[in-house]
Amino acid sequence: MRIAVFSDTFVPQVNGVALTLKRWTDYLALQGADCKLFVPTAPEPVYDNPVCRLASIPFWAYPEYRFAIPNLLRIRQELSQFKPDIVHIATPFNTGLAGMSAAQKLHIPIVASYHTHFDQYLESYRLPLAHSWYWSYMKWFHRNCRAVFAPSQETIHLLQTKGFSGLELWSRGVDCDKFTPLKRSGRVRELYGIKERYVLLFVGRLAPEKDLDVLLQVMHRLPERIRSQVHWLVVGDGPMMEQGRRDAPQNVTFTGYRSGEELAALYASSDLFVFPSATETFGNVVLEAAASGLPAIVADKGGVTEIVRHDITGVHAQAGNAESFLAALTDWFDNADKWQLFGGKARELALSRTWERAMEAIYTRCQQIVDAGKNPEATGSPRIQEEEESA
Repeated sequence: MRIAVFSDTFVPQVNGVALTLKRWTDYLALQGADCKLFVPTAPEPVYDNPVCRLASIPFWAYPEYRFAIPNLLRIRQELSQFKPDIVHIATPFNTGLAGMSAAQKLHIPIVASYHTHFDQYLESYRLPLAHSWYWSYMKWFHRNCRAVFAPSQETIHLLQTKGFSGLELWSRGVDCDKFTPLKRSGRVRELYGIKERYVLLFVGRLAPEKDLDVLLQVMHRLPERIRSQVHWLVVGDGPMMEQGRRDAPQNVTFTGYRSGEELAALYASSDLFVFPSATETFGNVVLEAAASGLPAIVADKGGVTEIVRHDITGVHAQAGNAESFLAALTDWFDNADKWQLFGGKARELALSRTWERAMEAIYTRCQQIVDAGKNPEATGSPRIQEEEESA
């Protein structure tokens, strides 16, 4: 199979979309599939696949992201020369629009993957005019896709209410050898000067859409009997870094962006994962925390609710409600044995979520679409896959 992938984000950018697409292209290589990337240029590009590098400039709202300025004629020529069996569009903006146009003119079947609730981001950045036309545009953009892959059933249900069709589940996996409780290390406490008994962890982009205002409220409003015994580690970077450092209490350490073995040790050396974001279509960091044996308190909205099972591997707190998160934190502090069991269950569930299994599902579906195009009598009809989860 020959596949062209269009995306406005890719490694070395650090976000869930870019890292998932890197996993996808690595899997394609292992299957012997030919893949060509159409992505914006990056200051230090790291591409293992053939790539059409699109001219780009930093995006004003996310300076670390690139805003593509695609050359439509060049894209069509490169796509024609590559002769893909199928085109995969991962983002619905400049790069995706250019790929959609070229694929349609060349009569190449198109699939898309939906990764981000941009409408909720628009609310966070106070752009009501853009929000008013967002869903009309998204429905128009995806109208000719043979399949639209979404990372959670919650996201599928939302897109159904917006009139999307051809929806299918493309879940996510986690490397349980990389993220494991076995990497718990006293060095983390030494490195950050942590003297308190417990370590509470947040990992993610430091931006308004992650509901960091809720996290800051919780930090300040913890009862003294709890606050005096916990230290917060906030791992990540973004536009709210300086505000966070300025507004957070003294028992909080902002580590900046961390990855690899260092990130794995931070997960394993913590005692609880707290993640108030209500905008996640999935929540890769929540699954990484689960693989590390951490119970979690998450918002009761978004794809995270399918990773954290309420009162089994953690607790769902009311989205945007600091009081609800405080109540869950108090329960964690007062019922250590129960929450330790939550952490063990979280690890068990994470062990069933492999990247190979997640990638095999979308690969098989793309191959069915390609085969159906070559043989009109082939079935391979779109379907919404129900995620298999162990009880």
